[in-house]
Amino acid sequence: MEKVIFGITGLTLGGAERVLVDIVNKLVDKYDITIFTIYANGELEGELDKRVHLKSLYNFRYDSIQGIKKILIPLKVLFNKRKIFKEYVDNDEYKAQIAFLEGAITRIFSVKTKKKTQKIAWVHNDISKVFGKGPKSKIKRIIDRNTYEKYDTLVFVSIDNLDKFNKVYDDMLLPHETVVNNYINSQRILDLAKNEIKEEDKNLFTDKTLKIVQVSRLVEQKAIDRLIKVHTKLIKEGVKHNIYIIGDGPLKEKLEKQIKENNVSDTFKLLGARENPYPYMKKADVVSLFSRFEGYPMVIEEAKVLNKYILATNTATREALINYSKNSQIVENSEEGIEKAIKFAVKNKKKILKSNEEFVYENDKLIEKIIKIINSENKRKDKI
Repeated sequence: MEKVIFGITGLTLGGAERVLVDIVNKLVDKYDITIFTIYANGELEGELDKRVHLKSLYNFRYDSIQGIKKILIPLKVLFNKRKIFKEYVDNDEYKAQIAFLEGAITRIFSVKTKKKTQKIAWVHNDISKVFGKGPKSKIKRIIDRNTYEKYDTLVFVSIDNLDKFNKVYDDMLLPHETVVNNYINSQRILDLAKNEIKEEDKNLFTDKTLKIVQVSRLVEQKAIDRLIKVHTKLIKEGVKHNIYIIGDGPLKEKLEKQIKENNVSDTFKLLGARENPYPYMKKADVVSLFSRFEGYPMVIEEAKVLNKYILATNTATREALINYSKNSQIVENSEEGIEKAIKFAVKNKKKILKSNEEFVYENDKLIEKIIKIINSENKRKDKI
């Protein structure tokens, strides 16, 4: 059985991490699979098929690092990428070496090898937005351009991401490019959605007020601050609705302060991370994703599996909703757009709940596409 190695920062609760677990669990019948992580002890490690080999550079989670070590350890990884690559990635004969996430893992896996292997990098995000602005962002663009040029194939999770990448790196010697939308195990979601929500959360879904659930990390990209602002305005106007955010992240304290200062603690709640968010999504009237930018969001695919009505801002999310237009609404990526979406949902709650059609979710063709990429011979001419 041919060997394949995937790399990712860690297997914590996240969209790309969930996709990787579902992919390798599907591929393990065909390949001898190893996952290399920089940090260990992610929640999703326990969901890997027992046949998947797991090895980590560090035996602790990134979010457990404190103080100056939060800066020093990533720098150590960056400056020792060749040593890490040779010891953990290039120490066996792999059919493919696959960096599954932007950043440190992609830089490590880009190190040149003398072995006959496909070097593949996944791009999950809008590369024009993730760097931010300023001198630091320019340096990152230069570093990552040199990094991506070393790969044989770049896999983008959406057409939008591919287009944005090519605009940022219009002077780059491009590897082979392809698009593979995010794969998920739909049956797993349907089974997990049958479970009960936490006892202390059951009262959140008892009244008839419109319930909006958003599952996302508490980071700038997801625009929770903007959503709190819109929610506060609508509540003052008498537009009754509740918003529950499932997820954790570095902006938690800042967002909790904003909620408190706006006096909306009763109607806007940060519920924190949930290993099983699907019962909450199932109970929701609407699932939202009002992000500033996106790659190809897993939570939208999951909401489709659960036949939920979806509200989303105009990002790459629209690609995930092409075949789901009757049960979704894409709005302008602004406070005004979000406001209109929520007002529409409140006004048309009964119509929304009745409109959910039986949606047959099928995505096994994505696995076939991934297998073709792994087995391909897309060697760059300049590297032969």
